[in-house]
This record gives sequence, structure tokens and C-alpha cells, in this order.
Amino acid sequence: QVQLVESGGGLVQAGGSLRLSCAPSGRTFSGYAMGWFRQAPGKDREFVTAISWTGGSTYYADSVKGRFTISRDNAKSTVYLQMNSLKPEDTAVYYCAATTRWGSITTMMGGNEYRVWGQGTQVTVSS
Repeated sequence: QVQLVESGGGLVQAGGSLRLSCAPSGRTFSGYAMGWFRQAPGKDREFVTAISWTGGSTYYADSVKGRFTISRDNAKSTVYLQMNSLKPEDTAVYYCAATTRWGSITTMMGGNEYRVWGQGTQVTVSS
């Protein structure tokens, strides 16, 4: 079973940037598409972005489009989430997840599509 480990979270002022990383422990995630989700206190988990195995296709939630960028380095078995122009409403625990499926954005927004999840990393944006 692949385990995912996120890193890079922290406290940042509004307008600042952070880069999250996600890597598997124990094995590579060859052939997996990857997604990032987030969950703020008292709110449901929400989709942030997803990237196909090759990196050639990406999806973004409207709330982060133009500010966040997902990328991956398959040689390093690592997926990144570059977050710029952060807002207080971006405050949440961010989770990466892996799936062997790839489809429409509607499909990839569904958390049930993802087989493996990380433990999450806290991102806090102060105003």
C-alpha cells in the first residue's frame, strides 16, 4: 500500500506564497494521477486541483485558478502545489491523494475516486 506524505505547510501572511510537496513512502506512484484537497475547520473537504500521470492535463477549482499551480516530477516521485497570492480563506489542512483513474474535472473532483491519501499539512494564512 502506497502511503503519501505531505510537507511544506505553515503560517504565511495574506499575499504570500507557499509550496506544498507530496511524495509516497515505500514505493513510487507510477501511473497514478494526483490531487490536492483541503478542509477548513467546520467545512467539508473540497477539491483544489488534480494532475494526470504524465502531467499533461490539470484541473483547478475556480477559487484557486490563477493563483495555485500543480506540477509533478515523476523522476523524484513528487507532486507540488505552488500557492501564490494566498488569502485567509485558503486556510485549511491540505491533503494529497492518488488515483489510478483520470477523467473529467467532475470525476476528479470526487474524493471517492482517490485510493490513497496523505495525513495532511496545515496551511494558515493571516490577514
